Amino acid sequence: MQAAPSLETVSQAIQVLYHNPDVTAKEKASLWLGELQKSVFAWEISDRLLHLNADLESCYFAAQTMRTKVQYSFHELPSTAHESLRNSLLEHIDKVTEATNHIIVTQLCLAIVDLALQMVTWKNATQELIQRFGSSSHHIPLLLDFLKFLPEEVNSRSMRLGANRRQDIINELTQTAPLVLQLLTGYVHQSEADPEFHLQCGVYKCLTSWFNLGTLPTADIAQSELLTGLFQVLRTSQIPGSYHEILSDCLCAALYAVEDFHKHAVLAPVLFEGVLTLPAAYQASVAEEDLDKSINYCRIFTEAAESFLDAIVFTPNQALGDLRLLDLLLMCVSHHQYEVSEITFNFWYRLSERLASRNDAEKEALFKPYVEKLLAALCHHCCMEPDEEDIPDDSDDFGHFRVQVAELIKDVIFLVGSANCFAQMYATLANQSSQASWESSEAALFVMTAVAKNISPSESVVVPQVLQALLSLPPESHLAVRYTSTRLVGELCEWIDSHHSILDSVLNFILAGLQIPKIAPAAASSLLQICQICRDKMYQHFDGLIQIIQHIDNFSISHEAIVDLLKGTAMILSKMPIERIAEGTRQICTVQVSQLNQILQHAGDSAIKTDPVIWLDRLSAVFRNLHPVVSKGQVHPCKVVIEELWPLLSQVCQAYQQDIRVVERCCRCIRFAVRCAGRQASPILQPLVHQMVQLYMIHQHSCFLYLGSILVDEFGSEEPCQQGLLGMLLAFSGPTFKQLEEVEGFRNHPDTVDDLFRLCTRFVQRAPLAFIQSTVFKGVMNCAMAACMIDHRDANASVMKFFHDILRIGIVNEDKVADHEMRKQAASVIMQEYGPQLIQNLLMAVIYCLPTFMMPDISDVIFAIMSIDRQSVCRFLEVALKALPVDDPAGTPKVTQKQLADFHKALTSAEQAKQVSFALRDFTRLFR
Repeated sequence: MQAAPSLETVSQAIQVLYHNPDVTAKEKASLWLGELQKSVFAWEISDRLLHLNADLESCYFAAQTMRTKVQYSFHELPSTAHESLRNSLLEHIDKVTEATNHIIVTQLCLAIVDLALQMVTWKNATQELIQRFGSSSHHIPLLLDFLKFLPEEVNSRSMRLGANRRQDIINELTQTAPLVLQLLTGYVHQSEADPEFHLQCGVYKCLTSWFNLGTLPTADIAQSELLTGLFQVLRTSQIPGSYHEILSDCLCAALYAVEDFHKHAVLAPVLFEGVLTLPAAYQASVAEEDLDKSINYCRIFTEAAESFLDAIVFTPNQALGDLRLLDLLLMCVSHHQYEVSEITFNFWYRLSERLASRNDAEKEALFKPYVEKLLAALCHHCCMEPDEEDIPDDSDDFGHFRVQVAELIKDVIFLVGSANCFAQMYATLANQSSQASWESSEAALFVMTAVAKNISPSESVVVPQVLQALLSLPPESHLAVRYTSTRLVGELCEWIDSHHSILDSVLNFILAGLQIPKIAPAAASSLLQICQICRDKMYQHFDGLIQIIQHIDNFSISHEAIVDLLKGTAMILSKMPIERIAEGTRQICTVQVSQLNQILQHAGDSAIKTDPVIWLDRLSAVFRNLHPVVSKGQVHPCKVVIEELWPLLSQVCQAYQQDIRVVERCCRCIRFAVRCAGRQASPILQPLVHQMVQLYMIHQHSCFLYLGSILVDEFGSEEPCQQGLLGMLLAFSGPTFKQLEEVEGFRNHPDTVDDLFRLCTRFVQRAPLAFIQSTVFKGVMNCAMAACMIDHRDANASVMKFFHDILRIGIVNEDKVADHEMRKQAASVIMQEYGPQLIQNLLMAVIYCLPTFMMPDISDVIFAIMSIDRQSVCRFLEVALKALPVDDPAGTPKVTQKQLADFHKALTSAEQAKQVSFALRDFTRLFR
C-alpha cells in the first residue's frame, strides 16, 4: 500500500466485509483490509476510527488492528511516538462504558498491556494502571483485565521481548505483586454484593494469571482470604458452572506453582489440606450428575497428586506424601463417565516412571494395590455399550480412550506383573456365568491384549487355557468379542513361536477371521505378527496363503488388511529356499500386475475407475518385506522379477505423470524393488534415470528427487555409475532451483527442499569428491545457504544433515578410504569459502526463524565446522555477532556486550555438539 487511504474508503471496506451479501466483494474487502493492517498507515487509521466511534464493526476492526500493530509491528514506530501512542490508547480506554462491546475492550486492554511490556521508558506501568483505574467501581472490570493480561503476555513469543527485558518486567511485577494481592482481596469483599459473581470471576481469573507467572508471594497468599474463600466456595455446590471452573483453574494454577514444595513450604501444606476437604463436594457433584464439576474436582485432585509426586514416592504416608491423594484419584477413576478417569492418566504414567527409575521392590509393593484397583476400574470403563452390534472403532472418542488405556496399562503393568494381570482377567472370564455380558468379556480380552506381548514364552498355565478358549469361540459369539480375540491371538505371537504345535490351529482361526469383513483387519494384522515372529515355521502354509492372495478380492476386506496379508506372506517367502523365491514372488505379484495392465489398457475409458494406487501399494508391500538371504556371487532371486516388472511400472508412471499421488506411489514401489535387489537391479538403472529426468522437466514431483537419492545410495559407490548419476542431479537442479527462487519458494515447496538435500547428502556419503568437483556443486551450496532459514522441520533437517556430512568428510575415515587426505583438503576449502556466511545464516536462523526444538541440528553443523578449524570459527562468529541488530525499537540494547562475549566463549569452547546447542538456546532467549 503506497499511500494512506481515506477514512471513508476504510469504512466502506468494513461495511462490505460485514454486510455485503456478495462473497466475491467480501473476499476483496478482506484482502484489502489485511493489506491495510500490514501497512504503516494502519496506526493512524485505527486511531481515527476509534475516535470516530461510528459503529461496532469499525471499532472492532480498529481495536483489533491497534492490538496486532503493537504486538507485531512495534518496531515501525520511532521512539518519539511511543508516549503519544500510550496517551491515545489510555484516552480510548477512558471512554469505555458498560455499553462498549467486551471484545473491543479486550483488544484495547491487550494493546495497552503489550505496549507497556515493550515501552522501556514506561516505568511501573502496573502501578500507574492501578492508580488510574482502581478508584472507580466503573473501571474495576477493566483493571482486572489489565492485571490478568499483564502476566499472560510476558511470555508471549510474538513480541520478542528478549530475556533481559522479560526479566526486568518479571522483577517489576514481583515488586508489584503484594499491591495486586491487596487489591484483589479488597475486591473480594466488595463482591459479596454481586449475586451474578462477575466480580469474583474477574478476581480469580486475575489471580490465576499471577500464579502461572510465579511472582506472587506464596507465604502471603497462604494466609489470604482469597484462598480460604476459594476453598469455601468449592466445598459448596450451589454456584454457577462457569464460576466453579474459574475457581478450579485458579486452584490448579496454585498447585502447579508449589510443585517445588520445599521452596513453598508455607503455601504447599495449606493447599494440601484444602484439597483434602473437597471429596464430599466431588461426591455431591456425582450424585447431582454434574459432569463439569466432577471434571473440575478431578483436575484439582490430579494436579495435587502431580505436584506432590516426589513426596508420595519418597515419603509415602508422611505429610505431603499422604496416600489419601491416590484414593481420591481412584475415586475419580471409578466415575461412571470415562472422561473423568482420563484426566488422571498422566499422573499414573509419571508415578510408574518414577518408581521404575528407583527399582525399589518395597516401594513397588506399596503401590501395587492401587494399580490393581486402577486396572479393574479401567477394565470396567473399556466395556462397550450393551446394545452395540459392531466392532470397536478406534477413531471415535471412546476408541481413542481405549487406545490411551492400553498405553497406560503398558506403563504401569510392571507394578502388578503382566502374568498376574493376564491371569486375573482370565479368571474374571472363567468365573462369569453363561449369562455374563459380552461387553465385560470383551473388555477383559482388551486388557489382556495390552499386556500379551509381555507374557513369558515359558508360561504354561494360563496362556494355553486362554488360547484354547479363543480358538474354540462359537460362531454366534458377539462380533466385538471375536474381533478382540483375534487381536489377542496376534499379540501372543511370541508365545506361539515357542509352542509351534498350536500354530496350525492359530492359523486356521486367523484365516477364518479373514473371511469376515469386520474381523478381517484384525485377522490380517494378527497374521502379519505371526509371520514376523514365526516365519521359520510357516513354510508349509505358503501355498495356502498364495491361494488366498490370488482370490483375495473375492473377500469383502479392506485394502489395509490385504496389504498386511501381503507383508506377512512376503516375510515367509524370504525364509524359503532361494530357488523357490523367484516363482513365489511372481505368484504374489500376479494379481497386482494383471490389474495394473488392465487399468493401462482402459486408461482413456471414463467408465473404468479402478485406482492404480491400490495395486502399487500392494506391490510395494511385497518388495518392502521381501529380504531373501543372498550369498556373495549368487544371483538375487528377485532380479529377474523386477526386470519383468519394470516396463509396467514405467508405463504407469508415463500414463499418470500429471497425477502426483500415482507418481509418488509408483516411485515408492520402484524404490522398494531397488532396495530388495540392491545393485543387482542395475539393468533398470539407465532407463529409470532417463525417464525420471524427462518427467521432472515437465512435472517437478519431489518424489523423483527422493527416488534419485535411493539410486545414489545403491549405485553411487560404483565409479562407472557416478557420472550418470551426477548428470541426473544436474538435470534435476535446473527446474528445482527455478522453483525455489520464486517468492516464498522454500516455504511453499518444503518437500522439494527435503528431497533435494537427501539426494545431495547421498552423493556426499557415496561419491563425495566426484560431487564436490561437479559443475552442480556450487549451485547446491548456494541453495543450501538460502535454505538455512526454512522452518519446516524435515526440510531444515535435510539441509543441516547435508552441511554436517559434507563438512565431516575429512574427519571421519571409518572405512579407511584411500582418498581421505583429498577429502580432508576439500572439506577445509569448503569451510573457508562458505564458513563465514554459513555461521551468519545459522545464527540469524536460530534467532529469528527456527523453533528451539530444531537447534540440535544447527548445533551439529556448527560443531562440525569447529572440528575442522576452531580458530576460524572464532573469527566467523565474531563478525556474525557484530552484524546482529541488538537494539529494541527504542534504541535500548536487548543484549549486553558481556552477554555477547559470554556466548562467543561458550560456543567456541564447546567440546560437544550438545554444549553448542545449550549455548544457542540460552543466547536466542535474549531475542525472543
